[in-house]
Amino acid sequence: MNRKIVAVTAFALFSLFFGAGNLILPPQLGFKSGNLWWVVAFGFCLSAVLIPILGILAHAKLQGTMFDFAKKVSPTFSLVYCYIVYAISIALPSPRTASVTHEMAIQPIWDSSYLLTSIIYFALVYVFVVNRSKILDVIGKFLTPGILIVLLLIIGATIFNLDFTFGPTEFKSPFSHGILEGYQTFDAIGAVVVGGVIIISINLKETSTSYEVKKSLIRKAGWMAGLGLFLIYTGLIITGALFHDSFDADVSRTSILSGISTETLGNTANLGLSILVGLACFTTAVGIITGTADFIKGRFNDSRLAYTITTIIGCVLGVLVGQFNVGYIIAVAIPALMFIYPITIVLILLNVVPDKYASPKIFKWVVTATILFSIPDFLGSIGHAGAISSLAAWIPLREYHLGWVLPALVVFILGNLVAQKRA
Repeated sequence: MNRKIVAVTAFALFSLFFGAGNLILPPQLGFKSGNLWWVVAFGFCLSAVLIPILGILAHAKLQGTMFDFAKKVSPTFSLVYCYIVYAISIALPSPRTASVTHEMAIQPIWDSSYLLTSIIYFALVYVFVVNRSKILDVIGKFLTPGILIVLLLIIGATIFNLDFTFGPTEFKSPFSHGILEGYQTFDAIGAVVVGGVIIISINLKETSTSYEVKKSLIRKAGWMAGLGLFLIYTGLIITGALFHDSFDADVSRTSILSGISTETLGNTANLGLSILVGLACFTTAVGIITGTADFIKGRFNDSRLAYTITTIIGCVLGVLVGQFNVGYIIAVAIPALMFIYPITIVLILLNVVPDKYASPKIFKWVVTATILFSIPDFLGSIGHAGAISSLAAWIPLREYHLGWVLPALVVFILGNLVAQKRA
């Protein structure tokens, strides 16, 4: 396989996960992690890099769509899962892009409200989604390289100019905190939703290439993209940790990224980064709502009306949620992520392992166990865990909000042992 094709595919995958909203997470995470930044970074990269890349590898294996990820559980479950994922996507990460844009690109220049920004922002999103403009595709090709260059300069300026001294960590469980913060990137969901689009694109371009060669291409490109994400995320986390005494303890995620940019590169570069992030956020919102509208359109016999109504709903939700600050939206997202992320992770892993270890029965049993043992974490995130707290207390890793992990693993192992004995 041509190395150029591998490199281009790797960059496409990198751009898919390199969301502007994600950039605000690692610096504050590092700032609060102190001398245990490496433990936090490991946890964060596990859920924000490894799992999403495995999602792409699963797509390469399936050569299908998002629906194919869960159809072994049942077609009905898969359809419901798709609806839930799309609903979460237009209700949380899409509005968050407007809030990030306001805090990074608008607020430092104009003293306007979040509401005004979100109204104008999603009015423009509506125009671009309805007209399916190609302009953003062209702009998008320059956004990721631009942001990447600025971030590399920030990381380099920090590492080579600051002494390697760190403060104490604020986290009781740094590793699990890193994992849970990685949920907020929504990248595992992104892998399931958008990964299929990239696979289809590769299939259309490489029509004369065999399935095995295309799968090898995606594997190589996937791991290259993962390495890039790992280096950027880890670099931003260590950068935040090195600035441990430069900001107030309650500094927001957007403020610390802007502050570090100003400290290392100056006001002009920070303004440039803010504009790039704002544009990248906009393209992300357009992509999310377009993808959701396309899905609903497909469910209603390619109805243009269904596409338009879904776009309107997505933009209205964007205005309603996007008028809040980033910290609030991230907090609101926690219950939804505690519910959908464990299911998504398990579906990705089951689709990656060899088929002989992931029969439809195994899918059903493992996903069922995951859902059941995720309930305490979900209820805890909305403040209603009291009713089952005594029952949930004995679940391993429950105190780290990862109570579903061991039960899902045990069910997977026992299910396969039973299947082998019956064979």
